[in-house]
Amino acid sequence: MDIKAPDLGVDSAEVSEIMVEVGDVIAKDDNIILLESDKASVEVPSSAAGKVTKISVAVGDQVSEGMVLIELESEADAKDDKQSTDTENKTESGADKKNEPQDNQQEEKQSDTNAAEENTSQPAKQASEQAGEQVGKATTHALPDLGVDEAQVSEIMVSVGDMVTADQSILLIESDKASVEVPAPEAGKVEKILVQAGDMVANGQDFIVIIGEGSDSASNNASESKADTSESQASKPAESTSKTESAEQSDKSQPTAEPKQAAKSTTDTGAANAKLSEAQVNEKMVDIYAGPAVRKLARQLGVDISQVTGSALNDRILKEDLFAHVKDSLNTQKVAPASSNGVSSGLPSLPDMSNTEIWGETEVQDLSRLQKVSIPQLNYNTLLPQVTQFDLSDITETEKLRGELKGAMKAEGIGFTILAFVVKATAYALTQHPRFNSHLSDDNTQVILRKSVNMGIAVATDDGLIVPVIKSVQDKGLKQIAIEIGELAVKARDKKLTTKELQGASFTISSQGNLGGTAFTPLVNWPQVGILGVSEASMQPRWNASKQTFEPRLMLPLSLSYDHRVINGADAAVFTRYIATLLADPRRILL
Repeated sequence: MDIKAPDLGVDSAEVSEIMVEVGDVIAKDDNIILLESDKASVEVPSSAAGKVTKISVAVGDQVSEGMVLIELESEADAKDDKQSTDTENKTESGADKKNEPQDNQQEEKQSDTNAAEENTSQPAKQASEQAGEQVGKATTHALPDLGVDEAQVSEIMVSVGDMVTADQSILLIESDKASVEVPAPEAGKVEKILVQAGDMVANGQDFIVIIGEGSDSASNNASESKADTSESQASKPAESTSKTESAEQSDKSQPTAEPKQAAKSTTDTGAANAKLSEAQVNEKMVDIYAGPAVRKLARQLGVDISQVTGSALNDRILKEDLFAHVKDSLNTQKVAPASSNGVSSGLPSLPDMSNTEIWGETEVQDLSRLQKVSIPQLNYNTLLPQVTQFDLSDITETEKLRGELKGAMKAEGIGFTILAFVVKATAYALTQHPRFNSHLSDDNTQVILRKSVNMGIAVATDDGLIVPVIKSVQDKGLKQIAIEIGELAVKARDKKLTTKELQGASFTISSQGNLGGTAFTPLVNWPQVGILGVSEASMQPRWNASKQTFEPRLMLPLSLSYDHRVINGADAAVFTRYIATLLADPRRILL
């Protein structure tokens, strides 16, 4: 009897482990082969009971649906062979011919019995195959690119058993940049949720199992077939019971593939938490027992796989072991003292404020989730030698132009503010001064220049500040920039921003609009090297040398903060003055 590979859900998969040997007696549904693809690891069960006579694949082979994995000799086949052998021996030994009719009757009876068993087992086999197909439709889905190394699960919006539609929001995750709703990758029934609220998750981590639409009815049919098969099998003689007991006893003697309890790693915290490059990860994979999908995930996560303890048979490393290793590392970071968070490490503990005669009444209020997760990113700024350059731009004529265009823009539903001019002028200035549109390399020996300008726009929300990104803004006109500013601001306040809309910024603008103030010091958002702050414009007297008199002019305060490791003070002054000049006369951008 041939045991073939079922529907794998992929074109092919690699044989990672063979769990049986020739001569083993196995029961139905015993795991015989472990297959791994770039999506999952799957243990293939045997569709029948019997003795393994041949293994048709080897570790490392690529197999596809319908390929023969092993060959079995069932008990029915063995008995049939034994009966035939006994009959031949009786015939050759010259047994009494009077016994021949009786022997023939026994052979016919045995043949009828075997045929009945085959007919009875056929529906069971079909039901098993049909059920196996349905199980194959339960797909485990991984998180998309979050734009950060890690994020926390803030809310789970569905429950096991819920029916979801494609792109329905099912998970809310929060990082130091934003709150992002993760959509359902397909429509169907939620079979299992693999994360919990409060868990730290990473890119590519499995988070939900969904059974695709249309599986329920087929599953019910499979269940009915199984029920019919059970009724027919109940009429078998006591011989079936002895077969089952023998198979169970054989099953107990086989090595199990259930994951064992993973031992906790006691390696150095700093080494375990450091994210490795892909080349470094590949170096450490030489003598590691793990499948291709696990190795690929280790490269994506930057995990030192030699520090991970395998929990499967023969210490084989599973995806779950990688995720457990990452989670343990994150928990270790949480337990570590506050000194790992830059500036907070130098601050002493607050004094005891319980004495109301000295301190008065106090009240404790929780920070918003977005404020809490922003603290580590803000702490990076304390490691930068930041300097701020201040300047004023005469936008009197530009404001007149905006007033002329505002009516037509409003008729189209577009909010046309001075911020659109600031974004366009700054983007053009960055193309002329590319060092402000760059990043400093990790070893502080090189500057990485960005070829396009991806402008981050700081937006104030009820939960805190969030920075969506307008991509390739240097190629867009004022109207398109104004449209995207409005759309991103609405999405930010409604918590509808996608991950891609929050990542990739090369420079940031923070505008305080009409909130007041004459200037402020915006914080450089590492790994960027510059940020432009814009305060409220005001009418101020400016000296007109040609007319020898003061004139009222609308002046816009600009505050440029920059990383002094990359930007010199003189260059910052020139750059800020250049932006002010472009804003005073946007026609210069066309030159």
